[in-house]
Amino acid sequence: MIIDFLNACNSLNDKIFEGVDALISSIPMADCLLDAILDSIHTLPLLFIVFLIIEAIEYFYADRINHLIKKAEKAATVIGASLAIIPQCGFSIIATSLYLRRYLTKGTLIAIYLATSDEAIPILLTQPDKIHYIVPIISIKLLIAIIAGYLIDIIFKDNKYIPIKEEIEEHSGCCHHSIDERHPKELIIHPVKHTLNIFGFILVITILLNFFINVCLKYPFVHSFFHNIKFIEPVITAILGLIPNCAISVGLTMMLINGTLKFSAVMAGLLSNAGLGLLVLFKHHENYKDTIKIISILLIISIISGYILQIINL
Repeated sequence: MIIDFLNACNSLNDKIFEGVDALISSIPMADCLLDAILDSIHTLPLLFIVFLIIEAIEYFYADRINHLIKKAEKAATVIGASLAIIPQCGFSIIATSLYLRRYLTKGTLIAIYLATSDEAIPILLTQPDKIHYIVPIISIKLLIAIIAGYLIDIIFKDNKYIPIKEEIEEHSGCCHHSIDERHPKELIIHPVKHTLNIFGFILVITILLNFFINVCLKYPFVHSFFHNIKFIEPVITAILGLIPNCAISVGLTMMLINGTLKFSAVMAGLLSNAGLGLLVLFKHHENYKDTIKIISILLIISIISGYILQIINL
């Protein structure tokens, strides 16, 4: 049913953009550039709808989510990971702040980082023929996050932390909007900004991928080189995933859609991609060793998970 609905949306999209496609196609340019522009521009309407829904969830339910996580105690890992699956740019920031105020255990924080869903789901929703990836991505991230979260708390027995300043400065989301103070105008402004940001990333990454594919076709030794290093892809993508920028999850998802990366390698990167929460951790956590420990655990789990998925040929 969902696939049929998305296919119907895409058919409507194609009709809406017929004139625009014809105009763009009439402009002399390289095929890799033309294809990237045509493919990217069609994602705009559905991306905006998805981000509008996400913004509404964040706006109306953020306080309830915060309160629920604070009071969850032993169930916090399951609840936190489940909430992190919902695509939203502010949850990992909120979780990090709660950890620094000693509301969350280390296991719960890492579970939220592992489960955090950034741009992968919205982008896949714009590609009906790739929607079958959504359930495996959500299921694997959730399963790994919950198991890892509880194991980390059992191993480290780390339920007390050195508190830092009680007052932490206001946090900003991916488009420099406030996470702590929300305004009604952001219900429209932020989805528009976010849609245009992600559209820009998709366009640039698609152009680069098209160019890369053309180079591989023209020079077989380039394709051979990248084929020979596929065994270390989960390591590379997991390290890249630590970069706190939504461009990383966009890039990984586009490479999955284009078949440039295997599912296992993409999952390693999406697992380690905890969003802007890592920036808050680096900036505000006075316990440097604890920060390094959290990042190392996140990276190791992501790499191991990627190789496990690679072994079972996913």
